[in-house]
Formats: sequence, C-alpha cells, structure tokens
Amino acid sequence: MVTGGYVAEFTTHERNSPLSPQHAPAQLERTYWTVSCKFEFKARSLVRGVKRSIKYPNKQNSIFAERAVLFFNTINSRCLKMSSTTTTTTTMALVALAALLIAATVHSLPQGAPETVCDTMLPFHSSGADLPQNSVSPFGIETSTSVVGQGQTLRVDITGVPAGLTFGGFMIQARNRNPPHQIVGQFSPSRDGTIKLMNCENSVNNSATHSNAGNKPQVSLDWQSPVDFLGQVVFNATVAESYHNFWVGIPSNPVQVVRRDAPGLAPLPTTNPPTNFNFASTRAPYVPPSYVAPNASPLVEDSFYDGCGQTKTCFGFPDGCVATKSCNGLSAVAVRGDIFEFELRSGKGSDAAYVALGLSHDAKMGEDLATECVPENGRVNLYSSYTANNPFAAVRGSVSQNSARLLNASFVDGVIYCKVQRDAVTTVDGRTFDLKNGAYHLLIATGKTLKENSVGYHDIGRLPSAQPINLAVVQDLSGSSMLLVRLHGAFMIAAWIGTTSLGIIFARYFKQTWVGSQTCGKDQWFAWHRMLMVTTWTLTVVAYILIWVELKRAVWHAHSITGLITVILCFIQPIGALFRPGPNDKSRPYFNWGHWLGGNLAHILAIVAIFFSVKLPKAELPEWMDWILVGFVVFHVLVHLIFSIYLCMNHWQVSSIASDREQSQRVNTFQMGEVSHHHQHAMRNGMSMERKMDAPYGGLRKGLLGVYTIVLALFVVVLILLVVLAPIEKVFG
Repeated sequence: MVTGGYVAEFTTHERNSPLSPQHAPAQLERTYWTVSCKFEFKARSLVRGVKRSIKYPNKQNSIFAERAVLFFNTINSRCLKMSSTTTTTTTMALVALAALLIAATVHSLPQGAPETVCDTMLPFHSSGADLPQNSVSPFGIETSTSVVGQGQTLRVDITGVPAGLTFGGFMIQARNRNPPHQIVGQFSPSRDGTIKLMNCENSVNNSATHSNAGNKPQVSLDWQSPVDFLGQVVFNATVAESYHNFWVGIPSNPVQVVRRDAPGLAPLPTTNPPTNFNFASTRAPYVPPSYVAPNASPLVEDSFYDGCGQTKTCFGFPDGCVATKSCNGLSAVAVRGDIFEFELRSGKGSDAAYVALGLSHDAKMGEDLATECVPENGRVNLYSSYTANNPFAAVRGSVSQNSARLLNASFVDGVIYCKVQRDAVTTVDGRTFDLKNGAYHLLIATGKTLKENSVGYHDIGRLPSAQPINLAVVQDLSGSSMLLVRLHGAFMIAAWIGTTSLGIIFARYFKQTWVGSQTCGKDQWFAWHRMLMVTTWTLTVVAYILIWVELKRAVWHAHSITGLITVILCFIQPIGALFRPGPNDKSRPYFNWGHWLGGNLAHILAIVAIFFSVKLPKAELPEWMDWILVGFVVFHVLVHLIFSIYLCMNHWQVSSIASDREQSQRVNTFQMGEVSHHHQHAMRNGMSMERKMDAPYGGLRKGLLGVYTIVLALFVVVLILLVVLAPIEKVFG
C-alpha cells in the first residue's frame, strides 16, 4: 500500500508465536522484515545484528543494539502517514523488536555494566522496573590507605558484611570530591580476568565492572592516582547482590592525593567505611522518594582478637596486650594439618613502616626465620628474611621467597595487616625450620623505617615470647622476662641520678666542713665522696654486664652510644685516682683538672643517656618521665648555684682576713721592701687558718645538703619505680 510516498510491510510465518528472550534467536530465524522507503537493506542488517547481540553479548554488539533502537524509532515516526492497518502492523513489529533488544541488553549484564551508565551507575534491570534498595548496604568500599601520592597505586576492596556475603555484579569509579566531580585515575587490569575496565567521560580505564556475574565474596582492584591532580577523591560503587537486589552510590572514605615527595604526611582521620549513605559522596546515590535514612550501625569490635587462645595463638606487645586488645604489634598463628597460617598487624596510630614475625630458637634476634609485611606503592608486600648477628640485618636473599604466600593483606589508615601461609619446612643456610615438629619462640617487631631491601630498626617495639612453643598447640603466650632490662635501668638511675650527684656535691663544696672529723683516717668529705663514687662504679659495671647478658650483641643508637662513653669514663676515673700526685707535686693541678673534667663529663652524658632511654620501645617508659628528669636537672643546677654563691662568699671572707693581717704586720713590724715576701707569708697563714676551722656558713651548707639529699632520694625512688613497674600505665590502669 502506498500512502504519502511511504510503503512499509511486515510479514511473519508465525505471527502468534511468543516473543520470549529464550526463544528470540529461533523467532528471528523465522522472521522476515521488509521495510521500504530506502530502508529494506538496513532492516535486514539490523535483524542479523540483533541476533548477534543476543548470541554474543559484548561492547560492540551493545552499541549496535542501541543504534537499532534509534533506527526503528525513526521508522516509526516516518510511517505515521500509513494506513491504520499498516501502521498497526508496523507498530507491532517495532514493539516485538524492542522486546528482543531489551532481552539482548538484559542478557549482556553478566558481561558487566555498559558504558552508557557511566554517569548514573544505575542498572536497567527488568526494563527499569527494579529500583535500588533503600536499606543500609551490606557492602563496603575500603581503601588500603587514606593518603596516596600522585601517580601512586592503592588497593580498593569491595567486601560484604558479614564476611562471606557474596555479590554478583558491581561498577566502581573514583571521582573528585569537589566540583566538578569528574572521574579521576585509572584502574589496572586484573591478573585473573575477573575485572572489566570501562572508558567513561572520554578517558581510558577510569571505571571498572565485573566480567562475569558469578558469586564473589570480595573484589580487589588496583587504582592509580592521576599525576596532574591534587585533592580528595571518593570511590563510588554500585553492587548487585542479585539481579533484583542492588545498591547504588556506595561511597568510600575520602582519599587524599598529595605530591609524591611531600614530607611528613599524616593519614587523614577516618572512620570505619560507612554503609548508610550518610557520608557525603561525590555523586549522590539514587534515592527513591520513599527512602528514609536508617540510623548509623554500631561500630564493629576488632575481629582480629576473635578466637585468640581458642582457635589460634595470639602474641603481641606490650606484654599482656592481647587480653586488653590494645597491642602495638600483634601476631596470630593457626595450624590446620600441614597448613601454617600467620596473621600480622601493626598498631593503630603507630605510623609503622613494617610489621614482622620471627621464629627463633633462643628468643634473641639472629639466625631467625622472619616474615615481613611491608606496604609499598599502595599495597602490602610479603618478604621472607633470615636475621644475622654480625652485623645485624634481615637478609631477604638467603630465603626462598616462594616459601610463604600472601593470602590477604590491607593497609588502611596506617594499619598494616597481612595473612600469610608458610611452608611446613624451610631450610636457610643449612638451618632447617620445621614448623610441624620443632618448637620456636615467636618474636614480633615493628618499626618506622626501611632500608634498601630490608626492614629498619624496630623502634616501635619488639617482644619475644617467654618460651618456645609447638605452633600447632593453641595457647596463651606471655613475653620473655624483662628483669635484666629493669635491673639495668634501676642500677643506672641509682648510680648517676643518686650517688654521683651527691658525691660531686661533697667533693666540690664540703672540703671546709666537719674540719677535724675523720672516718677511716680520711676527712669526712673525702670519705663520703669515695664511698659514693665506688658505689657508682659498682652499679654501672653491674648494669652494663646485665644488659650485655640480655642483648648478647651490640645495638647502636643514641642511648647505647652515650651510655658506652659514660661507662668508659666511669671505669677510668678510679684508675686515675690511684695514680694521684701528692699535694705539693707540680703536676697535681693537671690531675685535678682532668679528674674534675672526666667526672662531670661522665655525669652529664649519663643523664643525657637516661633521657634517650625514655624513647626506647623496650624500656616501655611513659613520655612524661622526661618532665621528671627535667625537674631533677633544674633542681640540681639550682643547688649548685646556691652552693657556689656560698663558696664565693667564703673565699671573699678568707681573703679579707688575710689582707687585714698583712696590713697590720706591715705597719707595725716590717719595712716596705719586704711587702712581697710577707704578703705570701700572710696568705699562707690565712690558708692555714682556713684549714684548721670550718669555713663560714657551715650550718647553712649542712642544712641545704640535708634538703638536697631528701629531694634527690625522692627523685631516685620515683624514677626507679617507673623503670621497674613499666609500663606504669598498665599497673595503675
């Protein structure tokens, strides 16, 4: 029929056959379209294209189907001039083809989201009849870090809560948190091919979706930040638990993109990944009109401690932290047959650069099999190493890196976590580590620095277990005894804060006090000075031996270096005193200056070493101990100042008396030519008089000495208690 210059005809062998998606290919085989008005050839091509789109769903065929819809919409508008019968027939044909196209689109979803939804991220399930869920999403978006440098890579995880909850499809992209909210960065292809990359907003690989609709408990993606962007980004995701149940606009916590060489970066303060849409996302999620925001879900307790002492052996530092769930470094061992799994985690807010666990025969670092978890370029890497003694190092080249496998890992808000499976038997440099039959000390350590191809010093903390264990036996572990370390600290404080400080006071300010009174044939000041300094020497030597017994090797840092110099000076002082020249020997002044300099230098370095010890993780001392030490220094210097004023006043009075005697003798007895000779004689008489009696202000000096001794004893007792009872916060809650 010709109407208004346009002719259309639709012929089918089975007009009444059902148009269901599963029968669509067969129906198209039995369908013949003839569309005139210069469209007949194109119609035939479209029919073949629709069949191909249904049978082989992919990106190219999806685009083809979209063009088919546009083409038939054009036909429909042009054929409005036809007769009513023809128009009805044509309309029926168009409706039938539209249904087939929708079926083709639905069947392409298992291949991932189409790029036509880059902006909305809204699935067109059931022809749009299925709307997103308005309940709290059981899925969360977690990032391995909250701060990333330009061009660096971080890991993004899509996980369900509770663990094990699976989902079929997803779509995710990172957007600028601030206007214009553009998509930024690129995702990396997955090794297993489970991720399909998308090109949105005229860019490449800036979004990702699933490549198959099979159930999956978790998806991990690598995202590289742009090199030309600074600011905050938020990851937005659509997650489909099933065909009819899906959530749109699930946001992550913000990630700060900074300059790659920015110094002293601190992670942004973040909370647990939100799942209730209350977080401000870059693109508002789809919200049906009837949506009511649910209340925030309660914070989930730390699950790492679940099963400790029941299904796995947990060990961390400081000692006893597992019971209080407050570890700065934590490990767990679980054994199932010949499978040995280790979990490691750093403490929150510790700013750790690594966390490591050693298997040791003797609870001392050296000749141990170590497992290291190190965050690098946005992901946590696993290394196996073998610790050496001389010099101390963790050598990775000695151990086969295939002896352990990384099962799971994360680096979120500065907290390192990894789950590792080790071989039951590993041989390193002729030493065999048999995890099934052997017994080993666990040695947990974390630190803030890394070396080239190695971890740095464990300046955050380190603790070995008290006894070697069979890894297969689940038990509660305690740390090794810290008795020798505590005694070392207590002896050093008693020696250098207590006896040395008091001994110096006696030698400097009390030579003209208690004149005529002796102990063991020696003046009081010398007897007390010698007794106090011998005590200092003894305590120092014993403390030094104790720490060597504990460590069995040299450890070089600020405390150990200043401490070693102090010990050397302390050891030399009494030896030099044995060769002291006589009082009238011309070399006596040199000895006096050398003895004074060596003693005071040792005293100063010892106090500096005690300040350094407060920062040592092994000491477990509170940071506010520094203020107690500062208080002692101020008090000690103030007392020295007062005694020095008294000393100057004594010399002034003695000199005045000697000068008066000289003047009297010169006027009454001697001639002017003998002034020089008799001046010297008068001064000797004055000094002789000074030696035969207490210097002036003796009572004030003795009173001040009593006050100094009492206050000094209080300082010593408080500091020793802090050392012996460390960590003091644990003792007093």
